[in-house]
Formats: sequence, C-alpha cells, structure tokens
Amino acid sequence: MRGGATDAEAALWKRLRAGRLLGCKFKRQQPIENYIVDFVCFEQKLIVEVDGGQHAGFPVASADTERTRWLEGREFRVLRFWNDEVLTRTDDVLEAIIAALRADPFPQPLSNKGRGAS
Repeated sequence: MRGGATDAEAALWKRLRAGRLLGCKFKRQQPIENYIVDFVCFEQKLIVEVDGGQHAGFPVASADTERTRWLEGREFRVLRFWNDEVLTRTDDVLEAIIAALRADPFPQPLSNKGRGAS
C-alpha cells in the first residue's frame, strides 16, 4: 500500500467518502487480490483510479492497461482520470462517476418473451 494520497486523490476522496455521491459507499486504497485500487464501490463494481504523469509513458501505461483488463475480467468497471482533471475539472469528473454509478452494472438477460418461446 502506498503512503500518503496525492492532492488529487485527497480532493476526490472528500467527494466520495461517507456515501456523499449518490449514497454509494467507496473505499480507498483497497486491495483486490494483487492490486491496490485508489477507490472502489463494491456494490456497483466500480473502480476509480487517479493517475499522475508517470502513468503516461511505457512501461507504466502498459501495466495500467494490463491491470484494467484484469479488473474488468473480474466484472469491475474501471474509470481513470488524470490528477489535473480531478483538480481542475472536478465537476466533470464527478459527473462521469455519477453516470457510471447510475448505469446498471448487472444488466438483466433479455426475456425470451415474444421471441418464439413458449
């Protein structure tokens, strides 16, 4: 687990903690098997990652892609934001998170009704 949070992570945590966003419970710096994610809402299977500039270049960007695929393979949805987005476009970041929270993470299968089923 990392030490202190970045300024962007601390700012976002103030908006996510204690069910402040649509009443959803987020945890921060949460281990999920071999990874530690910045923020996760287990009920919605939503992970929010806040990345600094070191994530832009190889090999970190490649590792992030692999990590995201692994998490998505476990049915998590992953949102990634840059530090500067969180700090300068906070409302846009929150709107994106709200949209993801409102999306149905567990869509129901289509009914066979009306498709020739008896």
